[in-house]
Amino acid sequence: MPDNPISEIQVSHHQGTFQLRAEFSLTTAWTVLFGASGAGKSTLLRILAGLLTPDTGSIHLNAKTLLDTHARIAVPAGRRSIGFVTQQPALFPHLTAAENVAFGIRHLPQEQRNHRISAMLTFFGAAPLARRRAAQLSGGERQRVALARALAPSPQLLLLDEPLAALDDASAHDILTRLLELNTRVVYVSHDLAEIWQIPGTAVILESGQVTATGPLREVLAPHRNRLLQQLQAGGVMGESCSISLPTER
Repeated sequence: MPDNPISEIQVSHHQGTFQLRAEFSLTTAWTVLFGASGAGKSTLLRILAGLLTPDTGSIHLNAKTLLDTHARIAVPAGRRSIGFVTQQPALFPHLTAAENVAFGIRHLPQEQRNHRISAMLTFFGAAPLARRRAAQLSGGERQRVALARALAPSPQLLLLDEPLAALDDASAHDILTRLLELNTRVVYVSHDLAEIWQIPGTAVILESGQVTATGPLREVLAPHRNRLLQQLQAGGVMGESCSISLPTER
């Protein structure tokens, strides 16, 4: 990762009555997009990935222009060096885990490709799944393979859209711990405070398509954490039987 990368996003886009206006910089290894459902988080990720072209805007990643609507520049998704993983991993069901991971690195020599496949599956604790078809994998297993596939080409940016939302707590914790070891810039979408509270980095708050706050994650999200605590206390659900996981200070 460059020491002083220039990574800036400024986009505006309409979808029906919804309007997205987002302007921020990627200044840390991890940037968390936080907001309620419908705030525009997934739309913004699709724009970054090149799957959706905004009405106007520009995207610069590590000093490279990926999008500039004024200059009519729009680098195709496959050439942006961006990995993208969503809540529902889109694996090829008829291919094995190893074949799925190989999909984006077919240009590499066979030996190098095999080494990369093995390294990525091992990193995400999925090495024993290499020869199993994607259709035979559990949800957590598919997500591990999807992450391995997204990182196999060594992208400059990894976009993660609620990647742990459908997983059990143990799997989610294990995968997030592994992700935090990466030396890759990450934009992470979540509305789960407990999940993201320990992530070192920057938070960008999206509300109704607008960026309302940016800055160090804990500073920006502290009001949301305090509000959640107050709501739980007022509702009388803070007893020992409460199963809600809250972000804790460390």
